[in-house]
Amino acid sequence: MADTDFDATKANTSGRKPVRIWVDGCFDMMHFGHANALRQAKELGDYMIVGVHSDEAIRKNKGPTVMNEQERYKAVRACKWVDEVVEDAPYVTELSMIEKHNVDFVVHGDDLVTASDGSDCYAEVKKAGKFQIVKRTKGISTTDLVGRMLLLTKTHFIRRNDDGIFNLVKKEQSRVEAFSNTPGRPQTVISQFIPTVQKIEQFTSGKVAQANDKIVYLDGSFDLFHVGHIDVLRKAKELGTYLICGVYDDQTVNNHQGRNLPIMNVYERVLGVLSCRYVDEVVIGAPIEVTKDFIESLKISVVATGSVPHSYREGVEPVDYYKVPKEMNIFQRIESPSKLTTPEVIERILENHSVFEARNKLKEEKEKKASGQAFTN
Repeated sequence: MADTDFDATKANTSGRKPVRIWVDGCFDMMHFGHANALRQAKELGDYMIVGVHSDEAIRKNKGPTVMNEQERYKAVRACKWVDEVVEDAPYVTELSMIEKHNVDFVVHGDDLVTASDGSDCYAEVKKAGKFQIVKRTKGISTTDLVGRMLLLTKTHFIRRNDDGIFNLVKKEQSRVEAFSNTPGRPQTVISQFIPTVQKIEQFTSGKVAQANDKIVYLDGSFDLFHVGHIDVLRKAKELGTYLICGVYDDQTVNNHQGRNLPIMNVYERVLGVLSCRYVDEVVIGAPIEVTKDFIESLKISVVATGSVPHSYREGVEPVDYYKVPKEMNIFQRIESPSKLTTPEVIERILENHSVFEARNKLKEEKEKKASGQAFTN
C-alpha cells in the first residue's frame, strides 16, 4: 500500500460511495506531466489507484526503461494525488483487474496507447463504458527528456536578464535542429513547456505554515526529479512539520555543473518538487547561499541537505554555502537512503544512447500512424 492522505470519512460527508479511479502506465522518469495527469484524474473521484507496469511488460510492448520498476513504484507512491499503487499491473488494462479493485472507471491521457500487436490497451474498459480521458500536458514527456540529453540541448533554459526578469532563451536552436535532422538520427522534437501561475497554483498544497510549525528548509537543483530526491525529502520532512524546498534557477545550476545541465528548466523542476507529498512550499530561484536574513525571513528552524554531494563542473571550486546555518547550529546533513543522482540518470541514457534513440524513433512512428485516427471512448 502507498502512503496516503485519503480520508474516507470526508468522501462520505454526502452519504455517497467514494468514487474509485484507476490510472495505469509506465511512469518512467516520473515527471510533472505524469503528475498533472494524476492530479486531473484525482479531481474526477475520491480514491485513486495507480497501476505501474513491470520492466518486463514495458520492454515487451514499448522498449527499455530508464528507471527500474522499484524506482518507478517508489516515485509514483510519492506523488501527493496517489492513494494506492498496484505493482506489476498488466500492460493491457483488463476489466477483471479493475473489478478486483472495485474501480468505478479508468482514466488516461488523450494519447493512444497500444500493445506490441498494435491493439488498443483500453479497448475492453472502453467497451464496458468505464473509460474517461484527461488532457495530456503539452511540452513534456519522457521521450522529450531523453531527447534533451541525447541532443545536448540548452534551448529549454530560462535565464535572467540583468533586471532579474526570467526569459526563455532560443540560443542553439539551429544547432539542435541541424543535429536532429542528421540522417540516421531520430526526429526528436525538443518541445517547450509554457509555465503559468495557474499551473503552479494547481500543484501547490495550499497549506500555510502555522506559528507552531517547525520549518525545515532543503535546497538543490532537483533536476530530473527522481527517487534519490524523494528519499531525502521524506527524511527532511521527518525533521519538522513543514518542509520548504529551494529550487535553484537555471543559470545557477549551469554555472556550477556545466554541460547542458539542468535538463529541466526551473519551472519544470519546481512542478516536479511540488508534486511530492512531503513538500509544503517551494522557493523558486532560491539563492545558493543560505544567509541569516533568508533563514529569519522564512522562520526556518532546520536547514538540511543530503549526504550525496552536489556535482561541480571542472574549474569550479566547491564553496560551503551552509556556513551560516552551521554557525547557528541549525544545520543537519541527511544520510541519503538512495545513491541515485541526476548525473547517474543521464549516464544511463548516454551509455545506451542507440537503444533510446531507437525507442524515440519507434514512438514517433507510432504517433504518426495514430495521428489520423480518431481517439474514441
